[in-house]
Amino acid sequence: MINLDLNEKQLEKAVERAREENIILPTFKQMKNPELIPDKIKEKLKDIGLWDVNSYNLFRISWKNEPKKDGGLYDGVNYIEFPSELTGVEARIFAVVGKWFPTGAHKVGATYGCLAPQLVTGQFDPTSSHAVWPSTGNYCRGGAYNSQLLACDSIAILPEGMSKERFDWLQKVAGEVISTPGTESNVKEIFDKVWELRETRDNITVFNQFEEFGNHLWHYEVTGSAMEEVIRSEMGEKGNYFGFFATSGSAGTLGAGDHLKDQFPQSKIAVGEALQCPTILSNGFGAHRIEGIGDKHIPWIHNVKNTDMAVAIDDERAVSLLRLFNEEVGREYLIEQGVPSEFVEKLELMGISGIANLVGAIKMAKYYELDQNQMLMTVLTDSLELYSSRLEEMREDRGEYTREDAIKDYQRYLQGINTENILEMGLEERHRVHNLKYYTWIEQQGRDSEELNAQWYDYENYWGGIHSQAEEIDKLIEEFNRRTGLLEEL
Repeated sequence: MINLDLNEKQLEKAVERAREENIILPTFKQMKNPELIPDKIKEKLKDIGLWDVNSYNLFRISWKNEPKKDGGLYDGVNYIEFPSELTGVEARIFAVVGKWFPTGAHKVGATYGCLAPQLVTGQFDPTSSHAVWPSTGNYCRGGAYNSQLLACDSIAILPEGMSKERFDWLQKVAGEVISTPGTESNVKEIFDKVWELRETRDNITVFNQFEEFGNHLWHYEVTGSAMEEVIRSEMGEKGNYFGFFATSGSAGTLGAGDHLKDQFPQSKIAVGEALQCPTILSNGFGAHRIEGIGDKHIPWIHNVKNTDMAVAIDDERAVSLLRLFNEEVGREYLIEQGVPSEFVEKLELMGISGIANLVGAIKMAKYYELDQNQMLMTVLTDSLELYSSRLEEMREDRGEYTREDAIKDYQRYLQGINTENILEMGLEERHRVHNLKYYTWIEQQGRDSEELNAQWYDYENYWGGIHSQAEEIDKLIEEFNRRTGLLEEL
């Protein structure tokens, strides 16, 4: 359960800080349904850019923002359907689009889901404590951004091998940026740095995305609801929602799959990981280049008992498709192959992890031999906007992209997607993966083995109890806003 115990002394400090900085907090209900946002706040947003460090942008933590950089309001869920000319399968594959969140990635929502409960209960004092955001990339960007909006100091921790765009942006927004050794797979090094900070500083609050259930709950409530809207609007009379696919970084986005399975009990949840670091498939280890996912452990917030399939994605496939989808000759070749030109213009909506999600959904469709009446959902966590430097690096390393390169990548990495490296997870496989949490979270991070058992053996009460907390958190947010008095003064 998310701890919602009140610390009245620190809560008063947080309320006073919010009053001084003109900070009004959105509820889960408003993030799901922006029509509930007061009209006076919407008027403010008309003069604010999507990435501006302005507290009113908290009300743009939603999948329903207008797809524009400045002054946008709300216009339904941002999503795309991948044409079969691109995917090579009959199944209908849909993805919600993360580009139109502040910071250009949906992790800004996950960080709000972690920060808001501690803020409105007084567990986090923004006047004296630094918010620490351990991450493999976008999460610490979202955390640093939300910290700025909420007028508190932040510390971003991420691997040194992450993209240049992430570091350049963080230097402008975060109070402190700490780079740790390695790349995506080096999550333990991030955790080690957190322990070092805990032992040497007494003014920090750690928001660890891999164990904070606010991350899971935000996706269960907000991302899951957005996906449900897409499914119900697109399904039609003969349609059938079959399943959800997402690569696992913190496993937060998999909470959306839990929501969808609650609404569609026969549906499946598939989790993806890098073939170069196959932790779920074979207890493996390694390093990879699919930015946005972390490895060598099972996140504490991963509801493993609800996961039906694990899929490994070759990182070379993901980065090669990044070039095919975004180099001019690659796009020209896709159009020659029948991919609609209007869709080719949308390919920049996918970052590297989004491409991996598309690959995983295609593998899932091929494995289950899905037809044109069956639907799959996935997510584009961010866009090309955060990876243009990777394209430049590949041009320098591999040379200019040619038509021959496009033909090779199309045939090998897109049309050549197969059903290798897939594991259907029965009860025994799920229990094996769940047990891997022990080594990271009990032995290394000090969590409680009784809670680990509760995740598995007291399943309905444990996970259902977390999912039921959104309404209680909303009431605390509404009370927080009432105490600031700012809504009445708009």
